[in-house]
Amino acid sequence: MARISDLGGFIREQRDGAQMSLRQLAQAAGVSNPYLSQVERGLRNPSAEILGRIAQGLRISAETLYVQAGILDDRAGDASVTTAIAADSTLTERQRATLLQIYAAFQAENTARQPSTPADSGDPQAGTTTTSEEPS
Repeated sequence: MARISDLGGFIREQRDGAQMSLRQLAQAAGVSNPYLSQVERGLRNPSAEILGRIAQGLRISAETLYVQAGILDDRAGDASVTTAIAADSTLTERQRATLLQIYAAFQAENTARQPSTPADSGDPQAGTTTTSEEPS
């Protein structure tokens, strides 16, 4: 329950920072005013789809709200990858969440295998040496 109220407080902070009223955000996210109010007070746990719509209304990445809601783990990774996934309007929110989860799984797998040698990186050129010497 604490996670839900933390999420609601985070959404409220983001809304206040964006200088949006509850009504404006509810309209932008396509949810009712009472429902959004309940989310902000920690009384409701919104679905990933609703979180995505709220994030869109706030003009922040859906991943940010997914991390706050506990749907995704906060991770290091390449921010440009996660930002590109979050910004791709050709994907549904569910597809974005799935891609982010797959990306996180790959990162976790690679972190677990470290320290790795260049030959373990999956790059066929890694671990090979090239010389500039010509054969005699």
